[in-house]
Amino acid sequence: MTNVTFKKHADLVDRMANTLGVDLEEVMMEGRMTMDQLGDAVLSCTGCSCPGDCETWLAARQGSADEAPDYCRNADMLVRLREGKTA
Repeated sequence: MTNVTFKKHADLVDRMANTLGVDLEEVMMEGRMTMDQLGDAVLSCTGCSCPGDCETWLAARQGSADEAPDYCRNADMLVRLREGKTA
């Protein structure tokens, strides 16, 4: 995996979190998610076969959505974080 690929998916994870109302930096400062867990989420995202669809989905939502698309590998974790739980 290239550094460019990792950065692209890190951006997708961050954008998906923000779109679902989750501030990953805040969640980590609260201790509800570790750097390792964030790294695992990004690695999971790199295995997705739909990153282009994800970019299109995110652009169409303009920063706000109640649910991630069905194919999002991090959807359950992001919902837990939004509900105030740990990753």
